[in-house]
Amino acid sequence: MATITLTKTPPKISHLATTLQTTRPEGSLPRDFLEEARSVEKEPFDAQKHVAYQPPKHIFSMKDIGLEGQGVSPNAVTEPFKLFSQDAIKQMRAEIFSEDVLDNCQYSSPFVRRTVRGMGPKRAPFTYDAWRSKEVLDKISEVAGIELVPVMDTEISAVNIVVNGSPTAVPLSTDSQVKLEDEVSAFAWHYDSYPFVCVTMLSDCTDMVGGETALKTGSGEIMKVRGPAMGTAVVMQGRYINHQALKALGGRERISMITSFRPKSADVKDESVLTGVRGISNLNELYSDFTQYRLELLEDRFRERARQQRQRVVEGKPFDTRDVKEFLRQQKDYIEITLNELVE
Repeated sequence: MATITLTKTPPKISHLATTLQTTRPEGSLPRDFLEEARSVEKEPFDAQKHVAYQPPKHIFSMKDIGLEGQGVSPNAVTEPFKLFSQDAIKQMRAEIFSEDVLDNCQYSSPFVRRTVRGMGPKRAPFTYDAWRSKEVLDKISEVAGIELVPVMDTEISAVNIVVNGSPTAVPLSTDSQVKLEDEVSAFAWHYDSYPFVCVTMLSDCTDMVGGETALKTGSGEIMKVRGPAMGTAVVMQGRYINHQALKALGGRERISMITSFRPKSADVKDESVLTGVRGISNLNELYSDFTQYRLELLEDRFRERARQQRQRVVEGKPFDTRDVKEFLRQQKDYIEITLNELVE
């Protein structure tokens, strides 16, 4: 295992609420909305039936947006690409809007009014198996430009839910439409807590206008990436790109599933934090999963370093004091960051 190369200091996440107090959303979802989702007959995940991947037409690089040298991959963000079949979307919606999930996994914050998090494999086995499947992970890694895995079980997956009483009127004037898109955002400017994110649309966007993702480039200019349609996804290196979701007009609902990823290799830097998710999570589950994956990553790093040390002795090579001290310093820093994220 080589010493991990760090480039630039990762962006600070300071604009999100850092409270440890969780809040449940006010009001309930429409009955007919829930009945429709729950009427679906449950079935296990089958990649042959439920994965409908079509590669994105374009992938923007970090260089394209003026952020070359930052992050863990040269790829910044994809255009929307087909990922799941209609049957897969129905299965996911059935799990999200089940009574068990809504009773135990809904949260609210100033940043997002209604989100579902921490469904887990027991409450949402289809969703869990889909995001853990080799077929899906291979495609996500392909477009991300680096082999990825879900950060931890708690992050499979977050679902942001917006349901209107009636469809929002869409402005007829193109000029006014552009003005609205520029002025109205669904979420504030932010960096994500984790290296990569895959945003999958679970709503029919046929009558929607807007819904793009706005990015701030290295020069400070605003760049927009087209919003996804039902069953399509956008993969973005959100830990290193300042971005916001613009509001979509013209639909009754907008339900997006957010699944967070980190590099699979222990050799790659991991700059994940919990700043943006503590106040909308079950801390017992979040801290447990976070600690588990961090310890496993450290275990991999130390085991590989021990193997290298044994090999060095066999080959009769001299001890490299500077290299070993740098390796240990990096692990010490990683442990300190982990400690700081476990806020009491």
